[in-house]
Order: sequence, then C-alpha cells, then structure tokens
Amino acid sequence: MAPVTRTILIVTVVAYLLQSVADSQLLQFALWPLGPLFRPWQLVSYAFLHGSVTHLFFNMFALYMFGSELERFFGARRYLFLYFSSIVFAALAQLIVAALSGNVYPTIGASGGVFGLLLAYAVLFPRRRLMLIFPPIPMPAWLFVTLYGVIELTLGVTGQQAGVAHFAHLGGMLGGFIALLGFRARG
Repeated sequence: MAPVTRTILIVTVVAYLLQSVADSQLLQFALWPLGPLFRPWQLVSYAFLHGSVTHLFFNMFALYMFGSELERFFGARRYLFLYFSSIVFAALAQLIVAALSGNVYPTIGASGGVFGLLLAYAVLFPRRRLMLIFPPIPMPAWLFVTLYGVIELTLGVTGQQAGVAHFAHLGGMLGGFIALLGFRARG
C-alpha cells in the first residue's frame, strides 16, 4: 500500500476508534449545516468520522483499492490534493443541499473523497475491469463510475435512501474532476 493512502487509512480508523470512546466530544468535527454549530475545519474533519463499522469498512476498502494506484500515478502531493479537493467539494455540495432543504443534521464519512478517487480512476484507467461485489459482474471502470454517479443522482433527487449524503458523493466526484483539470492545465 502506498504511504499516503496507508496514513489516511490509519488516521481514519484511529478516528473511528476514538468515536467509539468519545462520540459526543467528536460531534464538533462532523460537518454541520451553516449555522451556530458550523466551523470551518469541518469542511475536512468530517471525512475522518464514520457512522458504523460497515460505513468505515467500505470507504477504507475503496481507498485501499483505488488510492494506492492513484498515489503511485500522481505522486504524494497531487494525490493528497485530489483526495482533499474531493472532500471539500463534497462538503460544499452537502452544505448547499442542507441549506436548500432545511435539514439540520451532521454529515460524516470519507465517501466524498472516495468518489473523487473513483472518478479519477475511471478517467485515467477507463478500460480497467472492475468486479462488482453484488452482482458479480465485471465492467470497465468508466461504465462502473458512470452508473454509480447516475444511481447517486437518482437516489439524491428522489430521496429514497434517507441518511445518505448522495449530493456530497456527487460533489466529491466534481472535486476530483476539477483537480484532474488542474493537473492537466499544469502539465
């Protein structure tokens, strides 16, 4: 595993373990809608908190699967920029949706960062075959990520899966795309 990916994974797991001991004290690091509980650091800190072991596992599994290869491709500095751009854009998307919907609940999880990595992976390696867990169907990365994005948009618009920040996932993809454009512009 590449070193930055390993560090992000370890820090996130340690943060989850701290949550199990001091959950109420760590709520200030969740992403709260704009208002009295919002703090600027929450635009990043929320990504290190998770709601359950399953939530943590799937995000860290995706980070492990896609992060190391992207880190080796970009180098540590650009990879960090990609990951954190995705996290911040996911947070901004969630803040906009919360303001428009009037929902006042905290958001946690690294999913926005993971979705940015997924998008970057699909752009860089579009023909790589990915195998879904369920159903076990192999498909090229570009198709997998496109379908996943469409599903997220559909679930976000219809509101059928409450408690999941679908627009934050899409914001993470946007952040990843903008980071890739920035890399391309710089050569």
